[in-house]
Amino acid sequence: MIDKKQDWKKKAHDIIYEADTPAGKLFDIILLFLILASIVLVMLESVDSLNAKYHTFFDYAEWVITILFTLEYFMRIISIKKPKSYIFSFFGIIDFLSTIPKYLSLLFVGAHALVALRALRLLRVFRVLKLARFVNESENLIKALKASRAKILVFLMAVISIAVILGSLMYLIEANQDSGFDSIPRAVYWAIVTLTTVGYGDIAPVTPFGQFIASIIMILGYSIIAIPTGIVSVAFSKQDKVHTNTQSCPYCSTSNHHDDAKHCYQCGELLN
Repeated sequence: MIDKKQDWKKKAHDIIYEADTPAGKLFDIILLFLILASIVLVMLESVDSLNAKYHTFFDYAEWVITILFTLEYFMRIISIKKPKSYIFSFFGIIDFLSTIPKYLSLLFVGAHALVALRALRLLRVFRVLKLARFVNESENLIKALKASRAKILVFLMAVISIAVILGSLMYLIEANQDSGFDSIPRAVYWAIVTLTTVGYGDIAPVTPFGQFIASIIMILGYSIIAIPTGIVSVAFSKQDKVHTNTQSCPYCSTSNHHDDAKHCYQCGELLN
């Protein structure tokens, strides 16, 4: 009896938490479609003309989806040996917050709109599309940013200094021309906008010399954008690249294990 119970939990875990099996992938794809359908329903319900005509349909459909999400939430808790690891995980909290709005709408008017939180559950698409390796790459990118923080800080200080100097220069040139450069802070704001190639157009130089300086700042902006990219790229290329899969630990639900992993790196449990 115990073996059958454990076997049932293992099968449920493989379907709900894994994306490498056909059943697991189908489950996650259906889940994503339900999430999208729920979000579309909430959006359509906010249109007064549609809500007046199809309110009953929207309400029933949302209740059906909410009940399905509730069952899925409890199945996730039941199918792992350490439920707290899921309940208090990032996805566990998101799943809970995206399930309760419909129930809260019975007590609080307007709480139903919080169903839009379900959009966050679309993050599971990384598992369905086998993009877990990109999650790992994002970790490498974070490491690269940390390794480059000193160089990036020096670069930012240099950019700020350039913006202050050029902004002050533009203020001296354009101050009496009614072109918007009525203070140094406003001129520095223009210099930052121009250096970053955003160019709102709310302030513009009108004197020939001011326009010449502006042209130099614009060209300088393109050069400045490339510098932090190169700094981070060099640090990123030095990071160790590892390949991960979508396998989830049946005990603590930890994912992103290496392809050749036999045990969970978090709790040591044997992987399926």
